[in-house]
Amino acid sequence: MPISPDADTDELLLLAGHGEQLAVQRLLERHRPRLRRMIEVRLDKRLSPRVDPSDIIQESLLDASRRLNDYLATRPLPFYPWLRAIAYSRLQDEYRRHVQAKRRSVKLEEPMAPLPDQSAMLLASQFIASGTSPSQRLLREESQRRIRAALAQLDPTDREILVLRHLEQMPVAEIAALLSISEGAVKMRRLRAIERLRQLLDNGSEVIQP
Repeated sequence: MPISPDADTDELLLLAGHGEQLAVQRLLERHRPRLRRMIEVRLDKRLSPRVDPSDIIQESLLDASRRLNDYLATRPLPFYPWLRAIAYSRLQDEYRRHVQAKRRSVKLEEPMAPLPDQSAMLLASQFIASGTSPSQRLLREESQRRIRAALAQLDPTDREILVLRHLEQMPVAEIAALLSISEGAVKMRRLRAIERLRQLLDNGSEVIQP
């Protein structure tokens, strides 16, 4: 069956379900840049010398290829959130192997890798008014400390929504599917998180905008 050059994800999934291997290849490859963005956002700097993002992506795509038939039988999530979950799990495995394994005390109830400093700073800069020179101020150690503290005070799901929407650039519909909440809840919680950051970071010298 011929595959059109502009075939969308749903069309490629249909063709993949009929055994078209070229459709499977194109389906997986088209999401490689999005997986790389996710890994760049999430990759702890302590892992950089040991972990190659390209290896995580390639292993994730191979794993997805092996599991694709099971996915097509049930469609538990839209395709990209499902694929992202595979890559994210591999990234978490690397974090546990290289970072948590070297700690003497690790809280088992906190298995997720923390957001890297550079991503936390970038996230905060998304909401700082343009006239306040964020590129200079956000590099200061005190600002980094305050941003970290502010993000830590957000509800974990609200914080995750900000990361998914503003750093990973995921659409609201995909975020809702990934977190098993409604699209309306995603929008409401995103605005709530931004307002909370405004309250935590606005000390009279830093102005946060929605």
